[in-house]
Amino acid sequence: MNLPPSMAPSHPNKVCKLQKSLYGLKQASRQWYAKLITTLLALQFIQLSADHSLFIKNTEVYFTTLLIYVDDIVLAGNDPNEIDYVKTHLDNEFNIKNLGHLRYFLGLEISRSSFGIVVNQRKYALEILEENGMFAAKPVTTPMEPSTKLNSSSGNPLSDP
Repeated sequence: MNLPPSMAPSHPNKVCKLQKSLYGLKQASRQWYAKLITTLLALQFIQLSADHSLFIKNTEVYFTTLLIYVDDIVLAGNDPNEIDYVKTHLDNEFNIKNLGHLRYFLGLEISRSSFGIVVNQRKYALEILEENGMFAAKPVTTPMEPSTKLNSSSGNPLSDP
């Protein structure tokens, strides 16, 4: 941030004190996170000490959990009315964008069916195979020939096992 032209030449040793956080500054993300925590605590969420990005709200009627990763939020619970209330409140405070049902988060693929929720890392595994040039490799059930006989008298010992 540059000083206003009227301040720069006449007061070279003065600085400006920001009254609020500006997007793009180093402090902006810290201020956003502090405001988010204050908002969630006002909604009676409890921040877990083991994982500061996880917030839980548990009553006799419903259970709601909220997970934060950078600027992404995953909201889950067993009461649709409570979830809608939290989303509306967060939208009023932060102007959030609702992306619908969770499909992909931190390398995990989440799919829903009538049998329940399935979580897998198929895309992540395929990316690892492609990066290492093994995308066209044939899969095997065991990493070595099952009929191989190993003994201590054959082969060359490793110099530094």
